[in-house]
Amino acid sequence: MERLRGVRGALIDIDGVLTVSWKPLPGTVAALVSLREQGLPLALLTNTTSRSRSSIARTLAGAGFPIGADDILTAPAITAAYLAERYPGARCLLLNSGDIVEDLGGVTLVGEDEGPDVVVVGGAGPEFDYPALDEAFRCLQRGARLVAMHRNLYWRTDAGLQLDAGAFLLGLERAAGVEAEVVGKPSGAFFAAALTRLGVGAAEAVMVGDDVEADVLAAQRAGIAGVLVRTGKYVPEAVRRAGGVPDRVVDSFADVPGLLGLGSA
Repeated sequence: MERLRGVRGALIDIDGVLTVSWKPLPGTVAALVSLREQGLPLALLTNTTSRSRSSIARTLAGAGFPIGADDILTAPAITAAYLAERYPGARCLLLNSGDIVEDLGGVTLVGEDEGPDVVVVGGAGPEFDYPALDEAFRCLQRGARLVAMHRNLYWRTDAGLQLDAGAFLLGLERAAGVEAEVVGKPSGAFFAAALTRLGVGAAEAVMVGDDVEADVLAAQRAGIAGVLVRTGKYVPEAVRRAGGVPDRVVDSFADVPGLLGLGSA
């Protein structure tokens, strides 16, 4: 496979690329160590909404990845910045599975009875039950805006593929007659924030992900080279029906140092 040349910064998805259910995939720790040793600036971009940046960093570091909280850009953190800019002081109803309050600094979280201005949808889990979804629906009917951290339909765990928030988001949009403002991947703003953090231009960066649409093709639309890995949520049929073709497809993140001509650890 032809190498990608001129890469001065790497954007890397976590779930399905480096880990599955927070356990390292084969060769991924060594590959990330190699990129660090070669001095390549990198940022981890994740739509994960079940953990805060600091919690993710502790888990990854404990597994051997040379990563700190400052290397991680999460959909919740981007959402907090988005809400502060677009809806300053808004009362927000949060529908999410997991504790991400730490990454939502400055966001005012309220219940339905407090008249939310914005319904914020994170990641799916047991909390996405009928009463919670119906509560969000009622708020949208009363005029609340709908902001989503992502619209992923599913993700892979060690138990297999499982539904994610995007499947429920579609129902809320259709039922309430609204369109969600999506903040995390595949939003161009997410990629722009990551490039700014690395201090590189789009043409000098690569995005490595397991979601052909939200990770790879979205990055390519932003002018970033896109590399799809055949791990995580990778499904051949999803690639065949995708709206474009990845710049490169590799078996796993372990192949990325070689793809970039940086050798291996």
